Amino acid sequence: MSDVVHDLREARRARYAVAAVFTVHGAVTGSFATRVPWIREHAHLSAGELGFALAFTAFGASCAMPLAGRISHRFGSRTALRGLIALWTLSLVLPSLAPNMLTLCLAMFVYGASAGMADVGMNALGVEIERRLNKSIMSGLHGMWSAGALIGSAGGTLAAHLGADARVHFALASATLTVLGLLACSWVLDLQPAEDEEPPPRFALPPKSALLIGAVGFCAVFAEGASLDWSAVFLRDQLETSAGLAAACTTGFMLTMAVARLVGDAVVNRFGAVRTVRAGGAFAVLGGVLIVLAGHPAVAMAGFALLGLGIAVVVPLCFAAAGHSGPNPSQAIAGVATITYTSGLIAPSLIGGVAQATSLVVSFMLVTVLSSGLAAFAGVLRTGDPRARREVSRPAAAVPDPRP
Repeated sequence: MSDVVHDLREARRARYAVAAVFTVHGAVTGSFATRVPWIREHAHLSAGELGFALAFTAFGASCAMPLAGRISHRFGSRTALRGLIALWTLSLVLPSLAPNMLTLCLAMFVYGASAGMADVGMNALGVEIERRLNKSIMSGLHGMWSAGALIGSAGGTLAAHLGADARVHFALASATLTVLGLLACSWVLDLQPAEDEEPPPRFALPPKSALLIGAVGFCAVFAEGASLDWSAVFLRDQLETSAGLAAACTTGFMLTMAVARLVGDAVVNRFGAVRTVRAGGAFAVLGGVLIVLAGHPAVAMAGFALLGLGIAVVVPLCFAAAGHSGPNPSQAIAGVATITYTSGLIAPSLIGGVAQATSLVVSFMLVTVLSSGLAAFAGVLRTGDPRARREVSRPAAAVPDPRP
């Protein structure tokens, strides 16, 4: 009994530590996003050149994420995550140092590669803790990532308002987040491979199960990327609102997602992953319909809020399902992460291309159609359903001993 209590205490402590790592990871992203205009001016880039350079983020992540499992196997989960999160926080400085498009492309490749490897490492640990606690925690962990992104963006907004040089801002943020990340990693689980366990391949195609799960994540991340990059433009251009109200719509969308993720675990533990995602898909479709039909800013803002509510827990549950789907969680998570990163890369440009050819209304019709895929294909997330795992692991009722 004492061993069970000790294991539970260790898992709970590791849960809080990994949540802190998720927060640090999100804070780096939020810090970077606010200073993109400064980076563009510093490197003297056009909008098209900037978009090309930013695409190297996803390219770097896709190339490097399969390596995360190999690194964890070689060094153990705690040491590996400590190194990967430090690499990620320190890479924040690189984009601010780039004087032209070529150097910015190289910086964004390293930035994306370190982001992707740290992402796989911390999600794999989150899945293991979820397995030990036998309840959903991945939504809350991703909620902490969203909270970290909001904190980072708040700091970046203040730095931009004060006219601070992004090189100074990023150096200070990077140093602070590196220290916090390393401290948090001191309490994560230290998983070591078995002596006879073969190391995972350096590069491998994701398993078929990850492809199906990744397709669900693709739909959610497409809607997220489209909303983050185009919600303000939609209100500004289609509904002729003020710049402040348009920006408030994007902020509201981010807040809705963050809050929904933070409370999402309770919903998943109560209703299961599949039913939660199906209900989320219904909310997302309703939100998309409101956006498409909106004749007033309030209706469009309500639509974006519903869209954020509907997709909020999908990606965390996709990572959880991938991690529980086979013997190699890191490889499966890397496969799903690669698909979702790709979706996040193509969504903003595809929305812009469709809008250029037709209108933003038609673009969000496409978002609405893809959102319907959440409800249609939610069943593939059953492997990550904590309710199903509890049913399997629940012991049979004790048989009375007939002996006197």
